[in-house]
Amino acid sequence: MPLRPAVFLDRDGTLNIQVIRDGKPYPPQTVAEFALFADAPAACRALKTAGYALVVATNQPDVGRGDQAQAVVEAMHTKLRGLLPEIEHIEVCYDPGRGEPSRRRKPEPGMLLDAARDLGLDLARSWMVGDRWRDIDCGRRAGVRTVFIDFGYVEKLDAAPDFTVKSFGEAARIILAHP
Repeated sequence: MPLRPAVFLDRDGTLNIQVIRDGKPYPPQTVAEFALFADAPAACRALKTAGYALVVATNQPDVGRGDQAQAVVEAMHTKLRGLLPEIEHIEVCYDPGRGEPSRRRKPEPGMLLDAARDLGLDLARSWMVGDRWRDIDCGRRAGVRTVFIDFGYVEKLDAAPDFTVKSFGEAARIILAHP
């Protein structure tokens, strides 16, 4: 079978609304706080209709640090799949980000590489969309095109994205215009 293109999606700040504290983004702490951006359903439908596999690739280090229960993150993913049935697969890294870096923790490309292998994805025709420098670096390292959603966080990008936008809906329009 021919390899398929994919759009790899960060979760917090891309699909769902992030919590901002002191200019930095954080994931929601409860399933009740987990809410999608208004443009996420239509953007996911448009990308799926265009033939892209939609794969979430998310770091959830609070689980590895003991600050959040894995069951809560999994419940959020159950909710996410219900709200966005176009999502084909979710890759999660629970590495706390301390000590030796994990090959799966963004900015490393392991989650994207694993999904590409397991799902038959063509990285050369794929994209990474995210709101943090780690997402853009991960996409670059995996060899995919990148779209940065710029919320004006108090952090700098290490690598330049292919495109910079203000919303996931805008990112989807860019991707659809550049197959």
